[in-house]
Amino acid sequence: MPRKAGSMPTGQNGEHRPLLGKEATGRPSDNSLFAGRKTACWAILLVEILERIAFFGIVSNLVLYLNSKTFNWGGPQASQASLLFLGASYLLSPVGGWLADAYLGRYWTILVSFLLYMTASSILPATASDELRPLLCGKVQQFNLLGNSCRSADICEEPALYCAPAMYSGLIILALGISSVRANVTSFGADQVTDCGREATRQFFNWFYWSINIGGIISLLVVAFIQQNVDFLIGYAIPSICVVLALFVFLLATPSFIIKPAHGSQISTMIKTSFQTCCQTRRSTSNQDRTETILPHMQSSTKRSLADQKEVVCNIQVLKKILPVMVTLIPYWMVYFQMQSTYYLQGLHLHIPDIFRSTPSNHSSSSSSSSSGIASGYTFPDAWLLMANVIVLLVLVPLKDRVIDPFLLQRKLLPSALKRMALGMVFGFTSVITAGILEKERLIYVHNNQTVMQVIGTDQYTAADLPIWWQIPQYLLIGISEVFASISGLEFAYSEAPRTMQSVIMGLFFFISGVGSLLGSGLLSLLSAPENGWMHCPEDYGNINNCHMDRYFFLLGGIQAAALLLFAWISFRYEKQQREDCHLCINRQPPQNTDGPVS
Repeated sequence: MPRKAGSMPTGQNGEHRPLLGKEATGRPSDNSLFAGRKTACWAILLVEILERIAFFGIVSNLVLYLNSKTFNWGGPQASQASLLFLGASYLLSPVGGWLADAYLGRYWTILVSFLLYMTASSILPATASDELRPLLCGKVQQFNLLGNSCRSADICEEPALYCAPAMYSGLIILALGISSVRANVTSFGADQVTDCGREATRQFFNWFYWSINIGGIISLLVVAFIQQNVDFLIGYAIPSICVVLALFVFLLATPSFIIKPAHGSQISTMIKTSFQTCCQTRRSTSNQDRTETILPHMQSSTKRSLADQKEVVCNIQVLKKILPVMVTLIPYWMVYFQMQSTYYLQGLHLHIPDIFRSTPSNHSSSSSSSSSGIASGYTFPDAWLLMANVIVLLVLVPLKDRVIDPFLLQRKLLPSALKRMALGMVFGFTSVITAGILEKERLIYVHNNQTVMQVIGTDQYTAADLPIWWQIPQYLLIGISEVFASISGLEFAYSEAPRTMQSVIMGLFFFISGVGSLLGSGLLSLLSAPENGWMHCPEDYGNINNCHMDRYFFLLGGIQAAALLLFAWISFRYEKQQREDCHLCINRQPPQNTDGPVS
């Protein structure tokens, strides 16, 4: 086990390292890939587990929370809010990455972000409190969730969304803290093992993603159940407590961390350089040296070395190659985030069984059913279907890390990160098409009056008499896609990023994820337009039985298929350029040292 020290040595560049492992004894403390780094790695993984419990606790039942009689948001509107929050929690990641690279460094940025996260996470339990909600939201609106008072689609007016200003502003502030933590904790964890070699970095990302899903399954089993069947106030207080615990663990483990200082912002320099390149190309009349043409202002004013100038040029070249790869992942993220929004909404309108029942109940058709028997027990939490996705990750990640990858690596058959990402997109396409087929079948049941009335939480839903278990395949498929697309995407973003821009590039990766979620929300909003919108059904306000969500799923599938073809072409060109141009780039990765950490 690594030995703690009373102080941390400071390197030439202001980097703080714990006095442990090889640095303390002159040799590695063990033969594992994480030799001398276990304390720091376990601390980061525990922090991630607690943070993911909080995140999944916030988002897993957000659709149900806003769709409940407390707020009376329609199904499409609640799904849009969930997609917007998910998108913002990724979209704002470059802000945290830029702050870490330019000014604070990853450690201090994570610390500040957790403080913001902790403060903003109190907003949801406040809106769930009967005493505090009127102070934030105003007077509660009364509206029939099933829209029985709305007789005609032509005369039906949808009410204003109750508490929308407070809810949206609170979710955006919360998303800022979440996104900043996400952008930096991944690369901060990789910093702890990056000098142990590329294999250690790859293995860390596998276990980091495994920790994400450990947190997810704990949150779904406990927090989601409490929210749906007990009380939203308690259910949203638990995530706030988990954020506090994560911050405490992070502070407690500080002596074991490798803390790298901010390298300075490369973004503003690169923007200026690009602008100068454009201007100088137009005004240049003689054949000057390439570097002198691109960077004259740097030579005359800042007196930078030639190596620094080449680094900026290289960073621009790397970004130009990385960006197209990331952008073509946007349709995948549009599909991926459906599992926490429209997949969830679809589940509310499938037959959900009761659990922990003391007396049996009889379900009948919607024309004659009564809710008296349904309310006698707890209902199966709709959010538990997400566990199908999580379980796939918990099983496949260790199997992939310990068995599949080493087997393929020994035989030099391990596909590149880009090829694995493409495979993930294929599984994502299959998932959304499966969801579309199920939704089409669900609507057939509804139109044939094969329905049940069910109570979820305190609200009634008219659902197709089709078991919710039919959703499991689409969740399993999206889970498999995540193993390949998301984990490999993280590895690609970190390993291909210039060393001085790793936090920014990781933030950019999450930013692209957020763009996908926001575009999914925007597309859903567009399809909810009053005139001929597939998702516009005000006469069925609060439900989706007169909507055409199946067409939305099929449209997403078509977009994903077209993007997959484009991704295959771009990734082929990227790998070809990488083989040709890798010798031109400097400082892309620190020197690989398979013998253990170096001081």
